[in-house]
Amino acid sequence: MENDADNLGRWFETEVQPHRPAVRGWLLARFPTLPDVDDLVQEAFVRVLRARQAGPLRSTRALLYTTARNLALDAVRRQRVVAFEPLTESDDSFVLADTADVFAAVSKRQELELLTRAIQHLPGRCREILTLRTAYGLPQKEIAAKLGVSESTVEKQMALGIRLCAAYFASGGPR
Repeated sequence: MENDADNLGRWFETEVQPHRPAVRGWLLARFPTLPDVDDLVQEAFVRVLRARQAGPLRSTRALLYTTARNLALDAVRRQRVVAFEPLTESDDSFVLADTADVFAAVSKRQELELLTRAIQHLPGRCREILTLRTAYGLPQKEIAAKLGVSESTVEKQMALGIRLCAAYFASGGPR
């Protein structure tokens, strides 16, 4: 039994572990708002290891990237729910909503979708900073420390993001 564990350990060291920096970088590039990419990479490793224990894998690398992508998408979906529509602030009055309330709710949802599209069209660093500030409410100083940039950079990127979003709204978005 120990031989199986040794083989699995060697397999992990040679087939999975070397992909850590590449998977981490890939996730950061595609999902810049993820709060803790390292936890996500670790969870992907655990799932790939479990899959390997169940039997041989055709492509370890493909499974690792697919698993990491799916975990990231789940995390982004959870962020959107928490960031834009907290369940704790919900009440049951929407069941008895009149037409004006329905109109307001639909209008708010459309505005939120437009804002989301505008933010998605921002350059990567700008999008990341604007999201950390607006969705998570982090102060400039914390954003600068988290991203390893100066507070001045955060301030300039915020201003650029706001200008680009305003231009996006003024143009009505991409056609």
